[in-house]
Amino acid sequence: MATDDSFSSPPAAEDPPQKTAAPRYRRLTPPLAVWIVVLACIGAIAYLQRPGVMDHQIANLVSYLLAFIAVMTAAVWFSLFSGHAFLVRMLLLIALLTTPVVFLIIFRVERVSAELVPQFVYRFAPPRDALLEQPDSVESAEEVDLSPTPMDFPRFLGPHGNLSVSGIELARDWEANPPREVWRRPIGAGWSGFSAVNGFAVTMEQRGERELVTCYEVPTGKLRWSHGVEARHETVLGFVGPRSTPTIHDGRVYALGATGVLRCLDGATGEPLWMKNLPAEFGVTVEEDVANVAWGRAGSPLIVDDLVIVPAGGPAGSAVSLVAYDRLTGEEIWRGGKRQISYASPALATLDGVRQIVIVNEDTVSGHDVKTGATLWSHPWEGNSTANATASQAVVMDGDRVFLSKGYGGGSLMLGVSKNGGWATEELWREPSLLKTKLTNVAVKDGYAYGLSDGILECVALDEGERMWKKGRYGHGQILLVGDVLLVQGESGELALVAASPERYQELGRIQALNAQTWNNLCLYDNYLLTRNSEEAACYKLSLLK
Repeated sequence: MATDDSFSSPPAAEDPPQKTAAPRYRRLTPPLAVWIVVLACIGAIAYLQRPGVMDHQIANLVSYLLAFIAVMTAAVWFSLFSGHAFLVRMLLLIALLTTPVVFLIIFRVERVSAELVPQFVYRFAPPRDALLEQPDSVESAEEVDLSPTPMDFPRFLGPHGNLSVSGIELARDWEANPPREVWRRPIGAGWSGFSAVNGFAVTMEQRGERELVTCYEVPTGKLRWSHGVEARHETVLGFVGPRSTPTIHDGRVYALGATGVLRCLDGATGEPLWMKNLPAEFGVTVEEDVANVAWGRAGSPLIVDDLVIVPAGGPAGSAVSLVAYDRLTGEEIWRGGKRQISYASPALATLDGVRQIVIVNEDTVSGHDVKTGATLWSHPWEGNSTANATASQAVVMDGDRVFLSKGYGGGSLMLGVSKNGGWATEELWREPSLLKTKLTNVAVKDGYAYGLSDGILECVALDEGERMWKKGRYGHGQILLVGDVLLVQGESGELALVAASPERYQELGRIQALNAQTWNNLCLYDNYLLTRNSEEAACYKLSLLK
């Protein structure tokens, strides 16, 4: 039967196909390769920051590089491949590129810590030391009396030049008998320490374009005299100002500035008696001197008999290790050694019955005849005064031994020195992991050395070269042995009292003595502790053991 199509229902209209808008972008998760790079960098940073893995300042540099790689890997992936909106990706890229530039336009690196952590200040702010008044007038017209007394601390590292003070016993309970602040005052920049004689303390400081030697009253902090020369040393890594500590001897003050100006001053008035410009004396300009000794001259003058002896320096390849002047007239007496200078100071010692001058040079340690400066013996001690520099003193010990320590992974070395048929040296032991003293020195008591090793206090048995303990992170500060306790000046300004015992580490007390980066050595006159950094100086009275 035929079907009448006219009566058939019209076919239902098909719904028009729904159009789905294509996404403008696709958010993607980072691929495995990005995660591997980022997590590997984070893991490596965490490993490098563990104590003892490597020299800590080098670990910090590598950590900065790894952090940069991690951030840039994530940023590049996000900007190019993440699938986010073009505007979002470009804004992030612009922010990454411009933020560091803007930051560095506004701020500058004023200095770095000893572990190479930068410290930023407002770019257009004048240096702090330039804000201090020049001490053209003093606070007292009376002459200073620098006659010696048994309580004196007349030179770098104390009365015996060995980082220790004897004949005084400090109270060990700082809870019951805390250090009492006597005075505090602003001071010019620099890493010089105090020397103190007969109630007066002498140091060096930078104020603007003048490098000063200044004398203060120990009990009051009053300025008694100052002497300045037009000189300024400044680097980001080493910061501003003089580095060495003046020597007080027979009423005179001997001071060596960071640019090489050696002064002999009348201790009563601060008037100059004679002066020497070492770079000019040894044939280099100030610029050439900085190229050879990048962080400024730091050797403190040594008085031996009628001589004042300092590291000399000179052109690369023809430098002089030491020079001796007549301490009264300034007449040059001798030159000794042919190695470039380091940041250590000369010391008087007796080895195998022979009195001599021992000095740590740029890449050697050597002994020199007192009368002529002739080199008696020399031994390699790796270093470079523009890179892995040496600042720690040689410590001469009984048994004709010389102990050396340094940072930058150098560690410790014990030398034997003898003159049987001609001078000779022998390495008794060497341990790169022990007493890595970057800016500091060690104090020795009963055959044990105490020092800040990569910023951590460490005790080492010197006969065996064996660590007894390593504990207490103080940064690259300074220490001073007083009887059977250590005064530890932390890099961030704290002051701690620690038992000088090989049995165990025991901190007995702690105060915040100063409020900025502190690399300066301590000075103890009687029970007055003088401490300073590049911004302020303070005096504390320490309680004595009853």
